[in-house]
Amino acid sequence: MQDKAPSWGIEPVPPPLRVLGLADTMLLWGNLGVSLLVLVAAAFLVPALSLRDALVAIVLGSLIGNLMLGAAGLIGADARVPAMVLLRAPLGQRGSYLPTGLNVLQCLGWAVFELIIIASAATALSKELLDAGATWFWTLVFGAVAATMALIGPVGVVRRFIRKYAVWAVAASLLYLTWWALADADLRKLWDAPAEGGSSIWLGIDLVVAITVSWTPLVADYTRFSRDRRSAFLGAGIGYFVAGTWMFLLGAFLVLSRGLADPAEVPAAVAAAGFAAALALLAVTVDEADEAFANVYSTAVSLQNLLPRLPQRLLVGFVAVLATVGALTIQLRNYETFLLLLGSFFVPLFGVLLADWLLRGARYGPDEVFRGPAVRPATIAAWLAGFALYHWLHVPPLGPSWWVDWVEAVGQPSWEYGATLPTFAAAFALAALAVVVERRLAPGRLRVE
Repeated sequence: MQDKAPSWGIEPVPPPLRVLGLADTMLLWGNLGVSLLVLVAAAFLVPALSLRDALVAIVLGSLIGNLMLGAAGLIGADARVPAMVLLRAPLGQRGSYLPTGLNVLQCLGWAVFELIIIASAATALSKELLDAGATWFWTLVFGAVAATMALIGPVGVVRRFIRKYAVWAVAASLLYLTWWALADADLRKLWDAPAEGGSSIWLGIDLVVAITVSWTPLVADYTRFSRDRRSAFLGAGIGYFVAGTWMFLLGAFLVLSRGLADPAEVPAAVAAAGFAAALALLAVTVDEADEAFANVYSTAVSLQNLLPRLPQRLLVGFVAVLATVGALTIQLRNYETFLLLLGSFFVPLFGVLLADWLLRGARYGPDEVFRGPAVRPATIAAWLAGFALYHWLHVPPLGPSWWVDWVEAVGQPSWEYGATLPTFAAAFALAALAVVVERRLAPGRLRVE
């Protein structure tokens, strides 16, 4: 059975390497959903929201985000190419370079955040169990682990690591941590406790969707190895939904029942809860390495859309070193803003991709991906219009101070229902209109360079 596809480039994956079935794909995305970052992100939902409102935001946000994730995975399995190469179809050969650059920054940012969280959890554990910290040491260790996994490749990671070991250890750990979080909690009191304010259900949904949708620009890097479109759609969508929702709910109960005010306190609180809780956190921490692996691997694969002749192994090594250095030097700040900014770029981008794919007959072949026009200005404009709409609707504005000042100067509507769904719908509609107009004005342009 073939499990060695670590360095496959940007060409369509051949049938012998498309070996990830439904169970494999579900295990991969389930493990990616078991994330300390998701656990920590729950602290941005509660106690700003009541527990009841937070549950609504988590479930609805997870449903919406995972439908998008599953659909993006299906399109990737259809075209059998990496995600940023896939964007050559809706945006053009060189038009795909802009989202590629953004995705490289996104994946690097995620890799840095993952290593920071992993090292923080490992430090808390080592202090509790061994009376020694050394955050820098754990950062280097897990940076090396992420690099090794990225060199093995997604098929090997699933077959050699997740299916044999990680799934069992993580399932047992999550069951224990869930029991520990709920055992001494006064559920009636938590349910009746009022919100402290500062957020809304719609902003909570936006946050949950943003975390999930942050995977749509790289899901095809992995589902290109899926056996078929069904395995990709159900495996990615269901796998991440179950695990991600579980982690959000677990994090919300931990924050409320333990009175944690700072997201960074969550791993330390678990580590201090006793030997069994520490062991469970250790299993989840080790499993977190697959999130760091995914971001290192996808950064390298994305760079190959710009630099296809560079060896993937060289790019993996470079990205892993860069992410590790970033984790050693960057402080964890403005995490929530970072997550929502991702949604502002990639929610409308997925709307454009989905509209173009559907209007091409729900199929992408090599001609659409590799032999289309250099740039498709209309669909790029649809994407950027969606981005602008996201920021116009999102209150308060997101981004650097100069951008926030500009958005406030333009003026924002009294809109309290989140920016994600309107942005996706607008980008989808504008891109569909652009494709229809392109076909009428230049019928052959979409297929001929």
